[in-house]
Amino acid sequence: MKKFIIFIVGVVSLTAITSCKKFLDVNTDPNNPTSTTPNFLLPSIIANGLAMQGFEAYQFTGILTQNIGRRGAPNSGVDQYFIAPNVRPFQDTYQIVGTNIPPMISIAEKEGSPYYVGAGKIMFALILAHATDLIGDIPYTEAFQPALTIAPKYDPQEQIYATVNKLLDEGIVEMQKPASSNFRPFYTTVPSVSGDILYKGVPALWIKLAYSLKARQANHLTKKANYDANTILSYIDKGLVSNDEDAQLQYQTVTSTVLNSTNVWGATRNNMSLLTYGRYFIEMLNGKNLLGDESLPDDPRLTVMAAVGSTGTQPAANNAQALLPGVVSDFYTSWYAAEIFSSTTNAGVLQVLTNAEMRFVEAEAAFRAGLLPRAYTAYIAGINAHMDKLKIPSGGARALYMASAAVAQTQGALTLKNIMEQKYIALFMNPEAWVDMRKLDYDPAIYTGFYYPVNPNPNAKGLYPRRTLYPLTEIQLNPLEVDKQGGNAQDYFLKPLWWNQP
Repeated sequence: MKKFIIFIVGVVSLTAITSCKKFLDVNTDPNNPTSTTPNFLLPSIIANGLAMQGFEAYQFTGILTQNIGRRGAPNSGVDQYFIAPNVRPFQDTYQIVGTNIPPMISIAEKEGSPYYVGAGKIMFALILAHATDLIGDIPYTEAFQPALTIAPKYDPQEQIYATVNKLLDEGIVEMQKPASSNFRPFYTTVPSVSGDILYKGVPALWIKLAYSLKARQANHLTKKANYDANTILSYIDKGLVSNDEDAQLQYQTVTSTVLNSTNVWGATRNNMSLLTYGRYFIEMLNGKNLLGDESLPDDPRLTVMAAVGSTGTQPAANNAQALLPGVVSDFYTSWYAAEIFSSTTNAGVLQVLTNAEMRFVEAEAAFRAGLLPRAYTAYIAGINAHMDKLKIPSGGARALYMASAAVAQTQGALTLKNIMEQKYIALFMNPEAWVDMRKLDYDPAIYTGFYYPVNPNPNAKGLYPRRTLYPLTEIQLNPLEVDKQGGNAQDYFLKPLWWNQP
């Protein structure tokens, strides 16, 4: 009898457990899976990894390079060098983008999809390079391990640079593997777009992107004893060579895998309503800085990048051109604010690394190496690549500009100033332009006419910003690491980064 009772109790218990499990199953949403595959992770990594640079540009770097400026009265803003803790580099790098990369790489390695591994490593390098060039020392070796620590140590920027280079090399190796070695297609449009939304499944273009990133980062090290222009040129030889290969975020119709695809700088998001063009930028196009006379013909790019008659604004001077009735922001008339892709205008893109930039990196490296024929050829190619991107017609105004004093006419006349002026124009709203300015110490002999702000932060001491600040979350939750950097000092934003010191 006792055995029978135990048997009955056991059956009832199992039945209860089974019934309970079935009852609790109502809380499992079949449309919200707890696992995924690499092709559904990569689009978000690419889209957000590129878009983060657009957000940084309008909030910070574009203002500091005077590509854009605030409208209205001065009020302790970024353009006056009142630098506040900056959440975006950490939020984007360690949450929105970076947190998805290690899981995608792990899944791709397990299933045997090396192209996804390679793309993950190259995107990891891209976002780490962006973050360290804004801030300096950042977490990596102890990052992405929340179960172990919420206060990871900061790796020195020199080490981050080595990590970026290693990730790029590893990404290249993965991308060089045959397509037959991949378990999963690298890009597909059926039943919906997934996978490689950047280069639509062409690994050779990812390899070119990786070498271009290696060239960009190595060219930051001009103050270091190990700067090697010839090594940079060897990377250039394997990098991007045409506008069709540009690494850019193409705004498109929102799908299940591509969300929030409207332009960061477009009218839909309305991020630019209180901003206009920087006067220094306008004066690089209207003849004042490059020709010495505003009455001479404008750069033909002016009407595409801005508008006829644009004056821009000086930092905190409250002297922006008045808006026409009903116009929210004159910035929304520009090529860069376009939100709908058109095959005739090639608008609707956020450029992150381009053929034009690579030509100017090539020109600078070759110039520093004393290879003047190559430097001059690359310099002219860079200007033309940018004009082609903006669909500036050949001949006419373009031909007149190319023959004017705004452009060096011979290799013997070419200077570093010529190269950096044209690179500045081509890198409009690209955070890399701020790297150049800091690398060259805002040299007035190169950035002639660059404005110092009205009513600047007294802690700036007449100097220019060198870095952004750590976010409040780090100041509050990782105070020891922030303090090691001296990050609580009021003039910390003036401290040069590692690559900007001998």
